[in-house]
Amino acid sequence: MRDYYEILGVERGCDAGALKSAFRKLAMEHHPDRNGGCEDAASRFKEVNEAYSVLSDPQKRAAYDRFGHAGVNGQSGGFGGAQFHDVHDIFNEVFGDVFGDMFGMRGRQGRGPARGQDLRYDLEITLEQAYAGAEVEITAPTTLNCEACSGTGAKPGTSPTTCTTCNGAGRVRATQGFFSIERACPRCGGSGRMVLDPCTECHGAGQVRRERTLSVRIPAGVDDGARIRLAGEGDAGVRGGPRGDLYIFVSVHPHELFERDGLDLLCTVPVPMASAVLGGVVEAPCLLGGENCDGACKIEVKVPEGAQTGQIVRIKGRGMPSLRSRERGDLVVELFVETPTRLTPRQKELMAEFAEICGEQQHPKSANFLGKAKRFWSEVTGAA
Repeated sequence: MRDYYEILGVERGCDAGALKSAFRKLAMEHHPDRNGGCEDAASRFKEVNEAYSVLSDPQKRAAYDRFGHAGVNGQSGGFGGAQFHDVHDIFNEVFGDVFGDMFGMRGRQGRGPARGQDLRYDLEITLEQAYAGAEVEITAPTTLNCEACSGTGAKPGTSPTTCTTCNGAGRVRATQGFFSIERACPRCGGSGRMVLDPCTECHGAGQVRRERTLSVRIPAGVDDGARIRLAGEGDAGVRGGPRGDLYIFVSVHPHELFERDGLDLLCTVPVPMASAVLGGVVEAPCLLGGENCDGACKIEVKVPEGAQTGQIVRIKGRGMPSLRSRERGDLVVELFVETPTRLTPRQKELMAEFAEICGEQQHPKSANFLGKAKRFWSEVTGAA
């Protein structure tokens, strides 16, 4: 009689994972159904099965390692007499993750209640709603239990009967080679019940498709891409099972004045040239008002003397609220110095006079740039 380790092609000290891997490979290779019923393949398959049935059992393996085949006689039955009635259990362990429901090893559908499916709803909100929070009504299609038949699928006054094909088990078995292959009953779909006189409202399904209006609370500070879960607002469960959940995926519509950067709100504000030169105050938009903001939702921004385009003025606490704390971001105002257009002759005359009397001290950046440009030109031309 051949050595069990030799049959599986593994070392004596190998672990359970190596045993399982070797058995899986050899069982697939020598399965009779894959070899056209070849007697040699069937004999080899039995040999592989016997070796694994002994070595995969810690007690049997210990006895075999110590006494050889004599140590497992009467347990495995010896080659040719192995207890093949439990081969389904071996395949359940080894091939469950490969074949799934094919051998009835995973995903068994019981006759009990089944949870309803989760649903998704895409909701677009405004930045103002994201800032302050809001109560929004949505209308979402969902599956509900049929009221006429109370979800049974049978005509009122009647009841479903036990399936005569599976006798209420919901599953049927078929023998293929050495294996019993189990699958959902094709007649009742795995429910174990048959509706002989279906409900006219749901046509025997037990459920109907309807639109529901729900109120959704949008928390202040919600960001684009956030997900809100409404427990129990998904599809109805089958045969009285619990409802699924409804997931609201939030997107924030782009705003014409603000951009969001984390908790900060960014806004570009034009500044008259005179205010940029002399300093002053301009009005900037803000959301929802507040202490320093009147009902028109605007706030005063101090412009420093000599302000430049791109200069930032940060107003603390006027940004977005945080979802998880009392923190608030800032309102970040970017100044844009506006050059006046359509000047009158007198205004042009004054601007010319102003330009004439301005020197490098009034235009430090221009003076610095011109210095660099002169050095560049001299290097290119070679002029001193």
